[in-house]
Amino acid sequence: MSISHFNIVSISGSLRKNSFNTALMHAVSGVAPENMKFSIYDGLENLPHFHPEHDHEDFPVVRDLRTQLKSADGILLCTPEYAGGVPGVLKNALDWVVSSGETATGV
Repeated sequence: MSISHFNIVSISGSLRKNSFNTALMHAVSGVAPENMKFSIYDGLENLPHFHPEHDHEDFPVVRDLRTQLKSADGILLCTPEYAGGVPGVLKNALDWVVSSGETATGV
C-alpha cells in the first residue's frame, strides 16, 4: 500500500525572526513534491508551560498542535542547539504531545 499524498508538519525550534532553521523549512517546502502538503507550525511561543497536572485541560493552542500532528504523515524538526540540547520552547511542545500520543503512531 502506498500513500499518494503526504502531509508533513514542520516545526522550527527557533523563535528568532530571521532564524536559519525557519528559513531552511521554507526552502524545503518550496522544493517539496506536488503530492506533499507541507505546513509549518508557528505556535511554539504561544504554548503554555507544560505541567503534567494540566495535560488534559483544553488549551486551544495545545489542541491545535495536537490536531496538526495527528493529521501528519511525517514531522520535520529544524532546530538550533542551545547548551548542548534542544531549545526549551521545542522541548515544551514535545512534552505537550508525547504523553497524549500524537507521535506514538510511527510518525
